Amino acid sequence: MTDQTYFPLPDNLPVPEDDGAARHLTGMGVPPVSLPSTAGRDVNLAALGSGRVVLYLYPMTGTPGVPLLSGWDDIPGARGCTPESYGFRNLYPEFQALEVGVLGGSTQTLEEQKEAKRRLALPFDLVADDNLSLARALALPTFEVEGRVMLKRLTLVLKDGRIEHVFYPIFPPDKHAGEVIDWLRTHPAAG
Repeated sequence: MTDQTYFPLPDNLPVPEDDGAARHLTGMGVPPVSLPSTAGRDVNLAALGSGRVVLYLYPMTGTPGVPLLSGWDDIPGARGCTPESYGFRNLYPEFQALEVGVLGGSTQTLEEQKEAKRRLALPFDLVADDNLSLARALALPTFEVEGRVMLKRLTLVLKDGRIEHVFYPIFPPDKHAGEVIDWLRTHPAAG
């Protein structure tokens, strides 16, 4: 099984609806949560410094040779993590031109995140929230499949220790990075 198994997305994916589970996030302070990253160091999200960072959060990147979880395509917003990451990878030069950092993250383990970063040739780091510390600190929307708690797909624009903007729900995931770029261009950072 190759990444092409996950891309393009099936035409009949259910579209996620806004359940209000992320409404509380805009304007919140970023909690001092440190997450292990694929760079081999912990990333304290509250201490990222000045400027903007886009943190896109997703349920689970599929692994070639490992079947997707039972009913995965029937869960609104679950399918599409690999195409979403490809979008951020392909538009990464545009994020750099806007002086915006990019981080990806899920509740997968650090080893799973390292494998995904390598296989997908991502030029930015991924973080692992496998102990759900960020999910709990921000009361992020989650769902459970086969006993695993996963983040619902959402993107946070972080600036100076606060959540400036939230994208939720996200659909289609393969077009999302372009949506974030468009928002950043029409909402230039003050200062």
